[in-house]
Amino acid sequence: MIMIHLVCAGLSLGFGIKENGVKEGWYDGGSIFAAVFLVIAVSAVSNYRHNRQFEKLSRVCANILIDVIRKGRRQRVSMFDIVVGDVVCLKIGDQVPADGLFSDGHSLQVDESSMTGESDHVEVNRNENPFLFSGTKVADGYAQMLVTSVGMNTTWGEMMSTISRDNSEQTPLQARLNKLTSSIGKVGLAVAFLVLVVLLIRYFTGNTQDENGNREYVAGQTTGDDIMNSVVGIIMVVETPVGLPLAVILTLAYSMKRMMADQAMVRKLSACETMGSATTICTDKTGSLTMNQMKVTKFWVGQDTLAENAYSSASKYVLDLIQDGVALNTTGSVYRPSSRSEYEFSGSPTEKAILSWAVSQLTMDMEETKKGCEVIRVEPFNSQKKRSGVLTKKSVDDTVHVHWKGAAEMVLAMCSSFYDGSGIEKDLDGDERMRFEQIIEGMAASSLRCIAFAHKQVSEESTKEREGKKIQEDSLTLLGLVGIKDPCRPGVKSAVQACQDAGVNIKMITGDNIFTAKAIAAECGILRPGDDASNGAIVEGAEFRSYTPEERLERVETIQVMARSSPFDKLLMVQCLKQKGHAVAVTGDGSNDAPALKEADIGLSMGIQGTEVAKESSDIVILDDNFASVVTVLRWGRCVYTNIQKFIQFQLTVNIAALVINFVAAVSSGDVPLTAVQLLWVNLIMDTLGALALATERPTRELMEKSPVGRTEPLITNVMWRNVAAQATYQMAVLLTLQFKGESIFGVDEAVKQTLIFNAFVLCQVFNEFNARKLEKKNVFEGIHKNKLFLGIILVTVVLQVVMVEFLKRFADAERLSWGQWGACIGIAAAYWPIAWVVKCLPVPDTPIFSYVGFKSKKLVGKIVRREQ
Repeated sequence: MIMIHLVCAGLSLGFGIKENGVKEGWYDGGSIFAAVFLVIAVSAVSNYRHNRQFEKLSRVCANILIDVIRKGRRQRVSMFDIVVGDVVCLKIGDQVPADGLFSDGHSLQVDESSMTGESDHVEVNRNENPFLFSGTKVADGYAQMLVTSVGMNTTWGEMMSTISRDNSEQTPLQARLNKLTSSIGKVGLAVAFLVLVVLLIRYFTGNTQDENGNREYVAGQTTGDDIMNSVVGIIMVVETPVGLPLAVILTLAYSMKRMMADQAMVRKLSACETMGSATTICTDKTGSLTMNQMKVTKFWVGQDTLAENAYSSASKYVLDLIQDGVALNTTGSVYRPSSRSEYEFSGSPTEKAILSWAVSQLTMDMEETKKGCEVIRVEPFNSQKKRSGVLTKKSVDDTVHVHWKGAAEMVLAMCSSFYDGSGIEKDLDGDERMRFEQIIEGMAASSLRCIAFAHKQVSEESTKEREGKKIQEDSLTLLGLVGIKDPCRPGVKSAVQACQDAGVNIKMITGDNIFTAKAIAAECGILRPGDDASNGAIVEGAEFRSYTPEERLERVETIQVMARSSPFDKLLMVQCLKQKGHAVAVTGDGSNDAPALKEADIGLSMGIQGTEVAKESSDIVILDDNFASVVTVLRWGRCVYTNIQKFIQFQLTVNIAALVINFVAAVSSGDVPLTAVQLLWVNLIMDTLGALALATERPTRELMEKSPVGRTEPLITNVMWRNVAAQATYQMAVLLTLQFKGESIFGVDEAVKQTLIFNAFVLCQVFNEFNARKLEKKNVFEGIHKNKLFLGIILVTVVLQVVMVEFLKRFADAERLSWGQWGACIGIAAAYWPIAWVVKCLPVPDTPIFSYVGFKSKKLVGKIVRREQ
């Protein structure tokens, strides 16, 4: 349409100057050039601003915080701030941020598939393969790396410099809107073609007159220039304005910016929309539902619990072994700048809680312990084993020791004896094992995470025999148990309730044992009174895994809590829920969560505790690891969808009204009430300003009171069709009345009547924007004071319309109006509000209109076929 306007404007300019001279002849063509330039400029600036917004958010996504050792202490810095010579600490799930050399660590396995395409993990060590490459990911173990090159000087940087990345991602909603735009465009072009044919027939049959009342075309008398000029004038007023895709760009850009402020970083645009359709959220426990601020509150040696600051009654030998187990079997660290400074702890929240407890209660000196021992082999913690082990050799007496630490019931199963409070080793028979299980269950029922420590001294000969094999995992001696408290986040219960009210089911999937999981789930409101393992609401990962595929599908919707789950169990649950037709959102923080995050419709990774592998596999990063932020994402997802629907309703009304008015007027009188410049101005109001006004509405409370919108449900609902039909009918009735009776009603000439139609039409769109704010609610002014941008756009539109009519007569092809005529136009437009209020009282069927018609047609065809048979 822009190209057609530019061609016509050029022809009009040429004919106008030839006919009337430069001074008078440039107005028509020049006005269209100016209007086209204004439309292009506003659209281009708007697109540019929002593309810049997307690019800024992409840069934030790429910013990864890395643990480095500087000035003797571990600290977190941006990946962009790493320099050659830095010592980087790497653990499972980390992305290697630069090229470097292995300097220290154990059992390091690296996934180099992004570089080599090989799926097998590569072992990296000091002797045989010390090289680490930027962009690869740590699959197992931990290490320290000396950085040798950064940025574009790395192997990854050199490879990526040859690749141009395409950021023109199109979301599903954009694709659907492009299809809708195409449909509206085709209808519009068909109507425009009919109008063109009618106007040309009327012109060449002598049924049109110029401003002096003379026939415009007389066969054999009218010159070729006059014919060409008239035809160009006819083509210029034939157009149909459409601009739905812009609304999606605007609303997504605005939503992404606001979501960033609400602690949610969008990595994939489509997630903004898909989240609005989510029917189930599978969430972790630690950090999402709880605060991730862990503290040791219970300590057991043998079957005796020891009060805080009263550990002197316990055996020093046992306490020293626990200190060794804490100091040597950890990926965390303790730093104290001076003897008067506070201790600084780094590592996972569980590691930090145990280190803090060991330093304050057991007076552990981590550096001294490490100096006195040599670490021979390490079994790092991962979410499948739920434990970590270390094989060490003491320099004092050359004795070799095995230390294990992990989930209490897992470690207990590896033990055959235990130390009591006096340091006496006793056999762990059936009765004693049952007592320990009861202690563990009791702590778990109090929402405590239960960690056990186990030890065994082994001979050097047996160590050599097991060279290259795993650390001994049986016949261990239980040293003690600690219970770690991780309180629920404030407001998480109300957030869970908000999701449930919105028709979204919350499922908790955790690696903790079943009793801890049950206690936390009940506290958060995920489990209701009476929900337990007997009615299928709670299940362990191993049990869920053992079900047949049919049993899993049958029971998956009943399960509310899955305890002791592995990442594979989480993936299984997501697959089952999707097979049942659910739109599934999943939260995850570990590398092993990556398959479930990718499989889910919306993957939500944790910004604080999440590994880089998890973040890369996700669609949205929850920056504060808080479940309440997941609810915010859900609310914004629904808001995006609703804002698009508001704009569709607004634009359909304008399109239908403009097309019908121009068509009816052309067929009946051979004239169209809206000129090319006026239609371009309407286009500007409708596309850019209208989209900006309606796409920036913030989420409201009622969004969370509705059920999720199915992804296959039509964009245009019955409620929208009802509103569009009523509002477009009113516009057509009023404006066609003005077209045919306006001169006699107002006692004005043709030029003023055309201006009245143009002015009333534009003001109708201004008042219609208010109606479009609420698709179903009658009070369209609710919360309007909070949307300053909407009010500003309305004000700008009205001011520009006044300028168009009163001061740009030649440009807008309009006449100045009196106060009374302005009042009449405002009155016509203001009648929109009471009409919309009455229309919203009318009930509509739940079944989409076109689906209903199709269903009835199928039913009728079925009846005919049966009758014929």
